[in-house]
Amino acid sequence: MNAKEIMILRHLAARGIKDARVLAAMKKIPREAFLDEKDRPFAYDDRALPIGDGQTISQPYIVAKMTQLLAIGAIGKCRVLEIGTGSGYQTAILAELASEVFTVERNPRLAERARGILEDALGYGHIHFSVGDGTLGLPSEAPFDRIIVTAAAPSVPLPLFEQLGKNGRIVLPVGERHAQRLAVVSMRRRSMPGGGEPDVEFDDGCVFVPLVGKCGFSEQ
Repeated sequence: MNAKEIMILRHLAARGIKDARVLAAMKKIPREAFLDEKDRPFAYDDRALPIGDGQTISQPYIVAKMTQLLAIGAIGKCRVLEIGTGSGYQTAILAELASEVFTVERNPRLAERARGILEDALGYGHIHFSVGDGTLGLPSEAPFDRIIVTAAAPSVPLPLFEQLGKNGRIVLPVGERHAQRLAVVSMRRRSMPGGGEPDVEFDDGCVFVPLVGKCGFSEQ
């Protein structure tokens, strides 16, 4: 087996990633394309790796886990909002599953680097890139069927919840700066009398870089 096949079997399938579409996307996308040359030998290690500016590309298991929790395959055509383009690796996985992907990155350099890989190198034409405060979402394109946040928030940003469509879902890490849990936020309570609060279920523990912005952490 090569390194990618070992990753799929030992680090994903053996740890509960069962969604066939997610596994196929993880198998197809070349993670090394999103890394600096010096880090490419470690592309299929199950760990985060640096991408510059204090940011990282998430470990493959976390990418697969969050994508599986999104349950994109549960609906037909799916419009996904990603907060935190970062390296673009998670974006590529989403693009394999969704009809449209909107991705927001606050760092212009990272956003442009990811665009070059995703559009020029990999040829995706249904990814829409924006630079700005991801905690505010992308109201001009709302509503979204699914929202994924690839940085840690102290709580669920209200603007993101408000931009969910009917039966929408958000997956994001929630907690303190240095320790979080994956949260799955649904719209179930939106239609209840007197409702409007998100319904939140928690999953695995994790550690992400902080989500900085008006409805996230401060820069310090």
